[in-house]
Amino acid sequence: MKKGDFVWIAALLVWVLILVVPSSRALFISVTDAHPYAGGFIKFAILASMGDMLGIRVIKGEWIAPKGLMYKALVWGIIGLMVTLVFTVFMGGAAAAQASGKLPFNGSILAQAFFGSSIMNVTFGPMMMVFHRFTDMYIDSKCDNKEVKVTMRELIEKNDWNSLVEFSWLKTCPFFWIPAHTIVFLLPSHYRVIVSAFLSIALGLLLAFAKKESHNEV
Repeated sequence: MKKGDFVWIAALLVWVLILVVPSSRALFISVTDAHPYAGGFIKFAILASMGDMLGIRVIKGEWIAPKGLMYKALVWGIIGLMVTLVFTVFMGGAAAAQASGKLPFNGSILAQAFFGSSIMNVTFGPMMMVFHRFTDMYIDSKCDNKEVKVTMRELIEKNDWNSLVEFSWLKTCPFFWIPAHTIVFLLPSHYRVIVSAFLSIALGLLLAFAKKESHNEV
C-alpha cells in the first residue's frame, strides 16, 4: 500500500467515526436536518470527490488529483443539492401516486421505495449523469487550455454516447442504482442521509470507470 492509500482510508475513517460515535452522529444528523441543502452539498463535494480519486487510483495504480479538482468538487456539491431535493420529491410522489391509484400496492413501504427509486433512476438519474459528464469534459478542456472557448456543440460531439448509454444508463441504473436506492428509501430518514453520503463514493467510482472505458475505446 502507498502513503496515499493510508491518507484516503484515514479520511474515510473520519467520516465513519463521525457517523458511528453516538454523540457526533447526533450532532451530524441535527445539523444536516437543520441545513439539508448545505449538508447535501458538503457530503457530495467531499465523498464523491474521494470516489473520483479512488477510481483513478484503482485504474492507474497511483494517486493523481483529477484536473480541476476544486471545480469538480463544486459540481458534485451541486449534484448533492439536486439529490437532497429529488429524494423527497420521488418518494413523496410515489406515495401520492399509490394513494391515488396511479401506482399499485398502496400502503406498502417496499413498493413505495421501489417505485420512487425506479422512477428517479430512469428520469433524473440519466440527466444527472449527462450533467456530470458534460461539466467534467468542460472542466478538463479549460484546464488543458484556459484560453480555449468550449462550446456545447463541441461537448456533444466529443462525448462518448455509447459509453454513457450502454454503461451508465443501461447497466448502472437498473442493476445498481435502482436496488441501492430502494434500500436507501427503506431506511429511516436519518439513515438515508448517512447512506446516501457513502453511496456518492460508489457513484464517483462508477463514473470514473465509465470514463476510463470511454477513453480505452477511443
